[in-house]
Amino acid sequence: MTRFIFITGGVVSSLGKGLATAALGALLQSRGFKVRLRKLDPYLNVDPGTMSPTQHGEVFVTDDGAETDLDLGHYERFTGVPARKSDNVTTGRIYSEVISRERRGDYLGATIQVIPHVTDAIKEFIGSDLGDEDFVLCEIGGTVGDIESLPFLEAIRQFGNEVGPDRALFVHCTLLPYLAAAGELKTKPTQHSVKELLSVGIQAGIILCRSEHPIPEDERRKIALFCNVRNDRVIPALNASSIYEVPIQYHAAGFDGQVLDYFGLTAAPPANLDRWEEIVRRLKSPEGEITIGIVGKYTRVIDSYKSLSEALTHGGIANNVRVNIAWMDSVIFERDGAAVELEDVDGILVPGGFGERGSEGKIRAAQFAREHKVPYFGICFGMQMAVIEATRNLAGLPDAGSTEFGICADPVVGLMTEWLRGNEREIRSSATDKGGTMRLGAYPAVLQPSSMVRAIYDGSDVISERHRHRYEVNINYTNRLEEAGLSISGLSPDGTLPEIVERKDHPWFVGVQFHPELKSKPFDPHPLFTDFIRAALEQSRLV
Repeated sequence: MTRFIFITGGVVSSLGKGLATAALGALLQSRGFKVRLRKLDPYLNVDPGTMSPTQHGEVFVTDDGAETDLDLGHYERFTGVPARKSDNVTTGRIYSEVISRERRGDYLGATIQVIPHVTDAIKEFIGSDLGDEDFVLCEIGGTVGDIESLPFLEAIRQFGNEVGPDRALFVHCTLLPYLAAAGELKTKPTQHSVKELLSVGIQAGIILCRSEHPIPEDERRKIALFCNVRNDRVIPALNASSIYEVPIQYHAAGFDGQVLDYFGLTAAPPANLDRWEEIVRRLKSPEGEITIGIVGKYTRVIDSYKSLSEALTHGGIANNVRVNIAWMDSVIFERDGAAVELEDVDGILVPGGFGERGSEGKIRAAQFAREHKVPYFGICFGMQMAVIEATRNLAGLPDAGSTEFGICADPVVGLMTEWLRGNEREIRSSATDKGGTMRLGAYPAVLQPSSMVRAIYDGSDVISERHRHRYEVNINYTNRLEEAGLSISGLSPDGTLPEIVERKDHPWFVGVQFHPELKSKPFDPHPLFTDFIRAALEQSRLV
């Protein structure tokens, strides 16, 4: 029997609902339960694919090619359960589906309304594409009281009534602000938030109280009294030194125990948190530390590279070192002499991105890494800029560039117009809609026998990695790249799309067209990040 847990938020945004959902999923897994995690987002975009990273943070991509909310990255990193297209839905996608059905005549002439048609579509999503999961955890984006969230709240209210209280639990995450002038935590915002939720017919069964200070027992009793829950179901959600300490803290606070008690599963096995305790131990007691310089376009909003920063942390865990990140705006490297900023880093990573702004700075960062033998990791756009740098400076093609920036004499990087996905050929053009039209999701790559990356992947002939891009290194420039010392060490199975490049005259210089950070986990670090951090650690010892 599948049970559903709905996680809502109140008072303010960014309270950590996504982390709470991911941590609870990990705790339930540690007790032997099978989980699935989902996100319901209230914005009108069909998906976050066309949204600016500086507004929304990174776009997380699933194996089946969905562009989703970054919280799905937390879900995967904490549980290891691969997210699917069916695990993230938005208001835009719901309304698109309802309007499509109306146009087809599926509603038999009925007047289309939020209730029941939109709420029915949301409920259909919640219960779809499931198997033998013990728990489905659904996070509701936004904050209770937002007009955009109302259809989702109404839908989960209806869903809870339909499956019954023995199969549905509502967890509400709120803020307990501390007023220094008064010297105390204030419970009133939480009380109002829970009442706001109750006004739409939802009674919170468990309340997570985010706070920067310990919550006195008297305050917990007060919250329980006014919010109509038991004292032990008011759970402190205090700040942690690392997000990977959150499952341990929530377990100590009794979160997973209260969830199981609510569902009458008191005979469940005890939680096994050994792997989380080992991860936290390595984070708190590393044997050394290194600094990685990330040269990107969106560095003023670090959530733009959330999976990337976490994957670097995972590589540090694997090597038992602390990874410090120096965030560097690529635009600054377009000024002469700015490369000196890179002299104190142990490794350089140039991540993905879109558009011409800052591209020359990324090219100069790749050049600095090549000339100074600093470990270099180019991801997606970062690989393309490394290719352009090599062909300009080493292959005698000073006008090499990317058609993403306009017409150029030597289009070393160009727009993909067609590619294979399984047995089907995907076709795109420059006039195609932007949303959902990239090369998205998991694709295989064939590794060259004598390459460094093949050794990094433990000798695998074929790998599968997730992609999100429109432009690709032009295979027709293979000979020029070889002349420049940059070899193509990974190709699409049909041999037309370069997936990986590397330099054999460099300690560690790798560019990949895919996004390996999307598959990295603290208990299963991605091999490319593990080896990159190893190389950076060796570099730090040489300085």
